[in-house]
Amino acid sequence: MLLVAVASLTFALAAPADESWERYKSRFMSADGRILDSGNGDVSHSEGQGFGMLLAEAQGDREAFDRLWQWTRLHLARTDVALFSWRYDPTNVPPVADPNNASDGDILIAWALQRAASRWQEPRYAQAAAMIREAIAEYLVVQRGGYRVLLPGVQGFRGEDYVDLNLSYWVMPALLEFAQAEPDGGWETLVEDGLRLLEQGRFGRYRLPTDWLRLDADGSLAPAPGWPPRFGFDAVRIPLYLAWADQLDRPGVSPILALWNDPARQPPPAWIDVYSEARAEYAASRGVLAIRALAGRDRRAMPAGLAPGDDYYSASLLLLARLAQRESAPGPD
Repeated sequence: MLLVAVASLTFALAAPADESWERYKSRFMSADGRILDSGNGDVSHSEGQGFGMLLAEAQGDREAFDRLWQWTRLHLARTDVALFSWRYDPTNVPPVADPNNASDGDILIAWALQRAASRWQEPRYAQAAAMIREAIAEYLVVQRGGYRVLLPGVQGFRGEDYVDLNLSYWVMPALLEFAQAEPDGGWETLVEDGLRLLEQGRFGRYRLPTDWLRLDADGSLAPAPGWPPRFGFDAVRIPLYLAWADQLDRPGVSPILALWNDPARQPPPAWIDVYSEARAEYAASRGVLAIRALAGRDRRAMPAGLAPGDDYYSASLLLLARLAQRESAPGPD
């Protein structure tokens, strides 16, 4: 069973002070606990709040964790369901113009709270995590085309005979730990069907997943209309979460590594069109290179820490890859 794969995952004990975490906080976290997307006009996202909460918990930094959680509750929590609006723009009035959620942000926040409840023995965190899990299960998990799937948001991603999906929203280690907390909640089936979608939903000569995927009612899969058919900024997170859940033996991982390790194209491009094979004219970030090292089980290639040029997204991926490396199965030295 898949749960066996994560049975050995334990919440890291308070790590020694991590200089990269301190740099991350100083560069991307405001005094009141908002994570700033430095590559996108310093807006904030539920995803970024979840990233920050995960990293704070892993560092045993409760003061930062509480600031992040308080800001998230005050500014992103919806009033109708226990989910979070996906985007906060301080230049807008109101800053949250769209109440819709992003399911990866919801999952990351719930997972961080679940981990924090275990670390600090705080029942309020556990209660909040359970409420978010319940809302995810009720509003975002549906049955379509023979699969149990995770909708990217409550509104806007399903029609009469299709759903549009983002496989990078399946935060696999989180979902498996949800399954441990709620064995009858259907989380393990959601993971299994997400893995099936990854194996079936790969396209082009390189057999790569796209950022956005359309699943029709008959079970057929194609890149979702309305988005470029790219293995790009979203899909790069897929191997991060597979590695973290000790699922690197899945067929979808080796084509990604083959693209990233192509000796004729180093450093690898930030994205590739799976059909035309057009590539970004700029390289993948250091955060993506950290995921490459993690997925390739190459500890020596893992970047040591943040660099001045790392923006919010690259820095987040880098620190998450390092955390996943600590918590997943070891690779070669």
